[in-house]
Amino acid sequence: MRPLQPVGRSARLVLGLSFFVLFVLAWAVATLGGFVPRTFLADPVTMVQDGWLLLTRFGFLSDIGVTVWRVVGGFVLAALVAVPLGVLMGAYKPVEAFFEPFVSFARYLPASAFVPLLILWAGIGETQKLLVIFIGSVFQIILMVAVTVGNTRRDLVEAAYTLGARDSGIIRRVLIPATAPDIAEILRLVLGWAWTYVIVAELIGSSSGIGHMIIESQALLATGQIIFGIIVIGLIGLVSDFLFKAANRLLFPWKLA
Repeated sequence: MRPLQPVGRSARLVLGLSFFVLFVLAWAVATLGGFVPRTFLADPVTMVQDGWLLLTRFGFLSDIGVTVWRVVGGFVLAALVAVPLGVLMGAYKPVEAFFEPFVSFARYLPASAFVPLLILWAGIGETQKLLVIFIGSVFQIILMVAVTVGNTRRDLVEAAYTLGARDSGIIRRVLIPATAPDIAEILRLVLGWAWTYVIVAELIGSSSGIGHMIIESQALLATGQIIFGIIVIGLIGLVSDFLFKAANRLLFPWKLA
């Protein structure tokens, strides 16, 4: 093992799975061995049993579907606003000078702080939850996209001008194709953050969703259900991450060259 030496795909898979196996073993030893009270931390067997009950008797699949819809809806709305604005900020310095101070300020505001206001403005329905995810994602995407577009290689832009391209052609034929893989990677990363925002939105004033199940389980001291809900979020996020990577490889093959 040497610094920066790449690891093969099979070795990476084995190493990654090994950590999960060791983690579950340590968890089982701590709980089944009596080192940690099960009231505060359910053991793996209890967690699986509670999860099966949630799925088969308490309609947890519908909660999962509601939460996925909220994440996707809020994230798509944020991307539709943030990506075009980020491209314009990266391409045109006056636009960047106009928007960048406010965006830099707004991205430090925690989405959870807006929950009381959003409940007053939009109630406790779906709009409020979509807006929490939107606020938590949009400013991050705008700034990251703007930086990515602004760092486009200048020789590509100069070559396009030399060949007779106009300003609109520079954006359409140079800046967007050159930065599209990186923008897709930004969206993949921010999608992971969106999952934290939806749980915050569902912890207050919600009657459905994974976050709602977790807060109800807390009142019952059902730590097995809480852990199962957390694991479900992680698994959905992992699957969406792999799907995003696969889509990026399919849509932007030139990035691999």
